[in-house]
Amino acid sequence: MEIAQHNESLLAAHQRAFNYIAGETDQTEAILNKLAAFQVAIPSWALGTGGTRFGRFPAGGEPRNLEEKIEDIGLLHKLNQSSGAISLHIPWDIPSNPANIRALAAEHGIRFDAMNSNTFQDQPGQALSYKFGSLQHVNKAIRQQAIDHNIEVIKHGIELGSDSLTVWLSDGSCFPGQLNFRQAFQHTLEGLQEIYKALPDNWKVFVEYKAFEPNFYSTTVGDWGQSLLYAGKLGPKAYTLVDLGHHLPNANIEQIVALLLMEGKLGGFHFNDSKYGDDDLTVGSIKPYQLFLIFNELVEGMDARGMNHAKDLGWMIDASHNVKDPLEDLLQSVEAIMLTYAQALLVDRKKLAAAQLNNDVVTAQEVLQQAFRTDVRALVAEARLRAGGSLNPLGYFRAAKVRAQLIKKRGLKTVATGL
Repeated sequence: MEIAQHNESLLAAHQRAFNYIAGETDQTEAILNKLAAFQVAIPSWALGTGGTRFGRFPAGGEPRNLEEKIEDIGLLHKLNQSSGAISLHIPWDIPSNPANIRALAAEHGIRFDAMNSNTFQDQPGQALSYKFGSLQHVNKAIRQQAIDHNIEVIKHGIELGSDSLTVWLSDGSCFPGQLNFRQAFQHTLEGLQEIYKALPDNWKVFVEYKAFEPNFYSTTVGDWGQSLLYAGKLGPKAYTLVDLGHHLPNANIEQIVALLLMEGKLGGFHFNDSKYGDDDLTVGSIKPYQLFLIFNELVEGMDARGMNHAKDLGWMIDASHNVKDPLEDLLQSVEAIMLTYAQALLVDRKKLAAAQLNNDVVTAQEVLQQAFRTDVRALVAEARLRAGGSLNPLGYFRAAKVRAQLIKKRGLKTVATGL
């Protein structure tokens, strides 16, 4: 079944819905243009069924190598026209032939987003263990091993046309007295400084933070303040990266976003959702209003600084799907991001600013909830349609029996690299 054929059966209903929202919305064309430009990177590890510490249940037809992962992202992008980037995780997905990989990605309209290093696991054949940390480790040789790995990741990124590196450290401690906090911070900073020196002039480095897990007493980059401290000490190419699951319960993430934007130190986002902690659930599946409030601050803050919504921050999904088809989960996540972005674009900024100046709390709430309660599905679908995508990507995926085709091609028992 072709996408155009599937769209034809949905076109009349879509047109009615779009005509209504277009009649109710100012600057419809400008919003559609912004939606069309906005792209969300897919992490290379997310194309296979995710897992937990207790088990993993592969769905069949999972990509067996990087080439097949790029093909899967190409399929997603063909359907939603909003998944035009891949974020590689090294050493899970080291490109054996960078030129060929880069050409294959280009065929699918995909660019290479941030490169991700991995010092939170010991790899087969690795000389020294990260059991007690990497860049923070008391052993200088282990710290150097972690530095060398990150520099290797940068080199892979240069070959592929990436322009940023994300560093997430599981470093920390599980028990009081296990490590010296100040020494751990200093070791980590010194390691990051060596990595920073290896960055090309046009590159950025994102310092990701996390409050807990796998260490539960302390983490060396435990919150946005510590990440900002590292970024400030490193220099102008260093930024904080926000993962929505990497906060203590009830953290005001939208305020964090606003302040990082104000300081010019917000580098990017990892999107997911959670009920309890770093649950890595489908974007928008648990706390959609929180996601909207975050996007509200993103749009307001980026506009205040004259930033390009699509290009000036890094956008990536970071979710683990243990009970869903991974491609369906990614389609749902990207859809949730696009819908929420569209809602944030609808906020009446002038009316909200006037309400804030007048301490009119009721009106301020009404302005935000008016945008949040607006059904923008037809706007997002119209942006996809104009770009050549599907009016209903998930519906097409199922109608065309894509997973069955992948199982027939790749086999039922395949396990992709990654978590």
